Amino acid sequence: MKKKFYPLYILLAACQLNADPAAEPKPAPAYVDEAPLPEGWPKPGPYDQVTEKKFPAYRAAFTNGKGQTGAFWTLFAHIKKNDIPMTAPVEMSVEPEDDGDLTRNSMAFLYQNGKVGAPGKDGPSVEVRDVPATTVLSYTWQGPDSKENVGKAKTALETELEKRKIEPKGFRLLGYNGPGTPRAKATWELQALLK
Repeated sequence: MKKKFYPLYILLAACQLNADPAAEPKPAPAYVDEAPLPEGWPKPGPYDQVTEKKFPAYRAAFTNGKGQTGAFWTLFAHIKKNDIPMTAPVEMSVEPEDDGDLTRNSMAFLYQNGKVGAPGKDGPSVEVRDVPATTVLSYTWQGPDSKENVGKAKTALETELEKRKIEPKGFRLLGYNGPGTPRAKATWELQALLK
């Protein structure tokens, strides 16, 4: 009787089919750096945990628009018209609703530093403001800014706030990547602003 020999690629393919995908290690999140951060601004992270962070004072252009596409393009037109370089992240202020979800109610593009541009109104929809230094509790994740991911971050922050017996003065969501980065690789930070 003649022995059967199987090509190596068939054996490897069979092993792959039997492999347990849950047993494969998930790659660690890594920040996709698309644009410079404002001067003195800490990098996002660490991922998937609550940390306390200090942010320096900064200048930013704000507009209403609940973080929607129109708000983005309003701010993009502002920085283009005024020759302001693009930075990361984009900031969105968020407020808790009665159902516990967070609603986005404004968007801001951060300037490189306080020497770029000047505070004040720029037309009917944009206002440039200087924001004081602040301390935050922050939760960073990689992936989409889905309701589930934002909710997980909010729960983690609320647990830590309760443990410390602190009432935040507000929340903000920071988006570090544009549409050129796949949603699964995008970095987001939800922050509770401390008093």
